[in-house]
Amino acid sequence: MSDYIIEMLRITKDFPGIRANDDITLQLRRGEIHALLGENGAGKSTLMSILFGLYQADQGEIRKDGAVVKINDPNDANALGIGMVHQHFKLVHNFTVLENIILGVENTKHGLLQMNEARKKVVALSEQYGLLVDPDAYIQDITVGMQQRVEILKMLYRENDILIFDEPTAVLTPQEIEELMRIMRGLAQEGKSILFITHKLNEIMAVADRCTVLRKGRYIGTVDVKDTTPEALAEMMVGRKINFTIDKAPAKLGEPALAVKGLTVAGHGHKKAVDKVSFEVKKGEIVCIAGIDGNGQSELVYALTGLIPSEGEVLLNGKPVEKLSIRKRNESGLSHIPEDRHKHGLVLDFDLQQNLALKRYFREEMQSHGFIRFDRVRDYARKLIEQYDIRSGQGEDTVVRSMSGGNQQKAIVAREIDFDPEVLIAVQPTRGLDVGAMLYIHEQLIKVRDEGKAVLLISLELDEVFQLADRILVIFEGKIVADLDTKSATPQELGLYMAGSRKEEVHGGKV
Repeated sequence: MSDYIIEMLRITKDFPGIRANDDITLQLRRGEIHALLGENGAGKSTLMSILFGLYQADQGEIRKDGAVVKINDPNDANALGIGMVHQHFKLVHNFTVLENIILGVENTKHGLLQMNEARKKVVALSEQYGLLVDPDAYIQDITVGMQQRVEILKMLYRENDILIFDEPTAVLTPQEIEELMRIMRGLAQEGKSILFITHKLNEIMAVADRCTVLRKGRYIGTVDVKDTTPEALAEMMVGRKINFTIDKAPAKLGEPALAVKGLTVAGHGHKKAVDKVSFEVKKGEIVCIAGIDGNGQSELVYALTGLIPSEGEVLLNGKPVEKLSIRKRNESGLSHIPEDRHKHGLVLDFDLQQNLALKRYFREEMQSHGFIRFDRVRDYARKLIEQYDIRSGQGEDTVVRSMSGGNQQKAIVAREIDFDPEVLIAVQPTRGLDVGAMLYIHEQLIKVRDEGKAVLLISLELDEVFQLADRILVIFEGKIVADLDTKSATPQELGLYMAGSRKEEVHGGKV
C-alpha cells in the first residue's frame, strides 16, 4: 500500500487569462494534518476544488492509495471518502441542522424520509467528536461557528476519511478557532487525513504536521512544521523577508471627527443590542472596539453607517448625520469596510471595475451629460488594481464572484480608503488576507490616521488590536465597559474586560 492516501501529481489548471495551478504536486499521508499555505490567489482553493471534483485538471493525475482515480464531481469525491468544508459554507439557511447534514444522502423507506435513524447517527457523531449541535435548530438561527460544525458533521456522516478545510478560520472568533484546532487534532487522532488551506502562520505552527507552500500558482516546497519557523514560511509564501512589526509614530490628536452620544439599538426582547453608548474618535487616532463576537459590535457599526435605525446622536466633524441616508453619510466623509464582504461590501455579479466605482459613478468626475464615462471608470479601476495588488483572471473585467476571498477583500479596502474619508470604519479589515496583504492593509490604516483622519477599527484579532490601536474601547453586552490606552493595557486585562469583569475586579486582583 502507498505511503500516501492522496497524491495530486503535476496538476495544471487554466482559467481565462490566468494559470491558477502550474505543475503542482501535493502528497497527503494517512492521519496527518497537512497545511496548504499561499497568498490570496496563489491557487490553493483551485487545487482543492480539483480534488473535490468541482473543477477538472487540464493536466496531471490524482491517486488514492496509489491507484489513479478520476473525480468528475463531488459525488465521485464522496464515494472515494473525500469531503470538503468550503470557505463560504454550502448550507440551506431555512433547513434544520439535521436536514442539511443528510441532504443528498437521505435514507428513505416507501418514499418517506427515515429521520429517526439519521438523528441517532448525527447525535452519536456529534458526541464522539465533541461537535455538539442542536439537530432541530435552523441554520439561519445559529452562529457561524456552529454552522462550521454542521459542515464537519456533513463530512463525518458521509464517512469521509480525507477532510478538506478551505480557510476554516476566516469567519471565526478566537475562541471558535481554538475549538476548531482541538476538533482537527481529534479527527487526525481518529485516523482522518486533513488538508487545511490557510494563510495564518500561527495556526499552521499550532496544528499542522507538514506544510506545502504555493506562490502564484506554482509549487514552492513542502516542509515539516516542527523544523520550520513562521518567518521562514512567510518568506516561502511571498518570496521575500517579511517584517512582522509595524513602525507607528505617536498619534497627533486633533478635534473629534466622530462623536457618538447615547446611541441605542433595539435587540431581541427587552434587551438592547447597543445600550446608550457614547465615545469619540479624534482626528489622527485609531480607536479599536474590542469584544467577543456578538456583544453589539455589528449593530453599533450598522447604526453608525445607517444600515439600521437607532436612537441617539452621531456627529461627523460636529454635524449630526443620524437622520441622513447611507449615501449622504458617505458624502459627509464616512467610509465603511464591512464585516460581511458578500452581503454589504460587493455586488458579486458585477465586474471588478463596477464594484470599485460604486461610491463614485454618480459624481461629475465619472459622468458626462448624465451618462457614465466607462473609460474613466476603467482607468480608475486599473489605478486601484495596481496600487492594491488586486489579483484576478481578467483584470477589471473579472466578475467579482469568481475572485478569491482575499482579493475581494482587497477590492473593498481599496475602494473605501481611496474615497479619502474623514472617518474610516474598518470591521475585520484583514479577515481572509495573507500575511503580506495584511501588513499592507495595516500600513494603509496607519497612513489614513497619520493624514489626520479618524479610524474606528473593529477587530477580533488581539494581535491586530495591539499593533494598530492608539486607544481600545471594550464592548460587553452592548455597553462600553472600558477605555484603555494601548501602551499601558495588557492582553490579559483586555481579555478580562471582554469577558465582562468590572474595573474594580480587574485592578483589585479579585479575578
